[in-house]
Amino acid sequence: MKLVLIRHADPDYEHDCLTEKGEKEAGYLSEYLKDKKIDEIYVSPLGRAKRTAIPTVEKLGIKMQEEEWLREFEAPICRPDKPEGVLSIPWDWLPYDWTGYPDFYDYDRWMNHPLMKKGGVGKEYERVTGCFEKFLSEHGYEKSGNLFLAKHPSNDTIVFFTHYGVSVVLISYLLHVSPMILWHGLVALPSSITIIATEERRKGYASFRVNTYGETAHLYMNNEPRSFSARFCECFDNEEERH
Repeated sequence: MKLVLIRHADPDYEHDCLTEKGEKEAGYLSEYLKDKKIDEIYVSPLGRAKRTAIPTVEKLGIKMQEEEWLREFEAPICRPDKPEGVLSIPWDWLPYDWTGYPDFYDYDRWMNHPLMKKGGVGKEYERVTGCFEKFLSEHGYEKSGNLFLAKHPSNDTIVFFTHYGVSVVLISYLLHVSPMILWHGLVALPSSITIIATEERRKGYASFRVNTYGETAHLYMNNEPRSFSARFCECFDNEEERH
């Protein structure tokens, strides 16, 4: 089975839709996907994800199914560099602040930081991954320790139109890796494609492996620049880039 995680196209967060550039990205994405083997499509309930999915859904003639747990990961915290009461997403910490906390590198302890506990991040992680675990079980793969029992293995391709933060949560669950490492070490730009496939090297037991991360071939093919959204300044003195 292949899981395809697609981040929404260039966003207008204020209105929960796409920018003009994002609409172009979604169109190029649909052209890129229209001839691919896709069996099911699932989408976040948020507008920017739906708007990204619609051109592909229309071209393929596949009904998209909405799943609440695919919405952007919601567990706001007060980062160490922010004033008390100013809440933000549980990623995008300054490297200076998070890399010195050893538990952040451990899958079983990363949510134990006091700020994570206060924001209920661990509980939200367990809720989202619990929904994902149920989804995988319904599709033939049942979690067993750090592997999956291939109860009903398949060659289906399932596409999710979703968001950066929650996509990392799903990947961290599949790979049994702390999301803090992935949130800060990877970046999936708007409209990018990530492909994760099962490998059943011993009959009845499967693991998931990332085949492609953050692919933007559909943008290159159309000479469309990649959005800077989700990235930070390459050099501190680059004033025009996000700090």
